[in-house]
Amino acid sequence: MSETILGVAGLSRFFRVGGFRSRGILHATDDVSFKVGAGEIVALVGESGSGKSTIARVLAGLYPPTAGSITFEGQSVGRHSSRRVRGRMPMVFQDPFGSINPVLRVGHSLERSLKLHRSELNAAARYEEAIALVERVGLTPGAEVLRRFPHELSGGQRQRLGFAQALASRPSLILADEPVSMLDVSIRIGLLNVMKDLRDREGVSLLYITHDLASARYVADRMIVLYAGRIVEEGLTEEVISSPQHPYTRLLMSTAPDPRLPLSDDASLTDLGEPPKVINPGPGCRFAPRCPLAMDQCRASTPTAVALSPTQRVACYAVTP
Repeated sequence: MSETILGVAGLSRFFRVGGFRSRGILHATDDVSFKVGAGEIVALVGESGSGKSTIARVLAGLYPPTAGSITFEGQSVGRHSSRRVRGRMPMVFQDPFGSINPVLRVGHSLERSLKLHRSELNAAARYEEAIALVERVGLTPGAEVLRRFPHELSGGQRQRLGFAQALASRPSLILADEPVSMLDVSIRIGLLNVMKDLRDREGVSLLYITHDLASARYVADRMIVLYAGRIVEEGLTEEVISSPQHPYTRLLMSTAPDPRLPLSDDASLTDLGEPPKVINPGPGCRFAPRCPLAMDQCRASTPTAVALSPTQRVACYAVTP
């Protein structure tokens, strides 16, 4: 991996549920640690409720962490970090209207972002830079796009606009939270190519949050698999896809089978169907109620990640190095 730009250590985020007097604590993310290198795309993969978006929102400063630490570009990131630090790590939301005002023209939103993060630019320079930003993400002609309202753009164009707005602060890392999940399959590839171009041409790193293994395989250098708030497997994307080790990763792979491969009767692909317990969870592996390979040890203590190769790690008692 290249020089580390983002470091996450022991990150946890808990939520109280059930009212003021309730003792229910939802463990959205629990003791999560990972790194993102400069110029690298890392995919956080998992089903709904696995904690992917919570991690992104903690990194963006929308939620304070319950525990753990975050370092970005060698500096500790906390609740009161400066706008400059936060601006270097913007977020692109699943719903583009999460960051774009629907009642104002596109140009207003972009020029406002430039005014906040690029105070050295005057009004004329901000306008020219806004044109350049939308054209860098494939929206042309730029001047015409700036005159439109968001509802006059297609879903794919609005998501491209979200990336243009993120570029306004000259970021070194973009948090992309399910940016293609609301788009038609036929136009997803265009936005994934925008992400790759930002990495290749701009040197921007991306933390790509998705439940779609196919898009993660296409765009990401490394993959981190989450289940019920914990990391169960991580490694180079092709390594994880071609040789998944954790039973949950194998279950995810079975939901998107490769038609070129023969049918498998591997029992480890069977889903026993029990949902994860993330409110006041007890000890043990959280996948154990669904896992056909679960042993008594799995229910008694949480497995720690072990290295299977210099680049692949898995947290599972049933997998040995």
